[in-house]
Amino acid sequence: MKHRLWLVLAMAFTLSACQSAYYGAWEKVGVHKRDIMVDRVEDAKEAQEEAQQEFSSALEEMQAMLGSDGGDLQRAYEKAADEYESAASAAENVTERINGVESVAEALFDEWQQEIGEISKASLRNTSQRQLRDTQRNYQNLIRSMRRAESKMTPVLTTMKDNMLYLKHNLNARTIGAIEGEFNSLKQDIDGLIKEMNKSIQESNKFIESMQSS
Repeated sequence: MKHRLWLVLAMAFTLSACQSAYYGAWEKVGVHKRDIMVDRVEDAKEAQEEAQQEFSSALEEMQAMLGSDGGDLQRAYEKAADEYESAASAAENVTERINGVESVAEALFDEWQQEIGEISKASLRNTSQRQLRDTQRNYQNLIRSMRRAESKMTPVLTTMKDNMLYLKHNLNARTIGAIEGEFNSLKQDIDGLIKEMNKSIQESNKFIESMQSS
């Protein structure tokens, strides 16, 4: 048990050291954590926009499959399966991008707080502390919105996977009819997911604007 604990601590220390070296290398060429954070929020926003398109495409292909019969059924299933895989990949990318935002945010806020303690003049120190609190509050709104939208992807993907596997095992017109009710529920779930992503994208735009104007 102790060996495992030391292993976890060693891995955490190594990861922290790697991140510090990464940010340090960028700062040497004039790119600071604040700039990296803005870029990563932009990347996360673009990943969500791509995911919206992929989930919508997957829904369209499943809808097309429900209207297929005979020899078209296999081909329609293959197209729908490809779109499901693309949606699953897009969802993974969204999670990776959000994780990247959280990573740089932690480093930025730690550095900011530490540097505030090095400011000798009280008025400047208080102003910087207030700016930090405002930025952290905006960030918390952003990351909650991102994670809320992210959390809706998993149940949608699970439902899609269940239906795709069921169809794979029973690829016939009777099976298609059996999942039509599931499709209507799935459509509602995807509509809800896209709405949450739109909210998250709006929060991303607000956060980027606040970081660039402050």
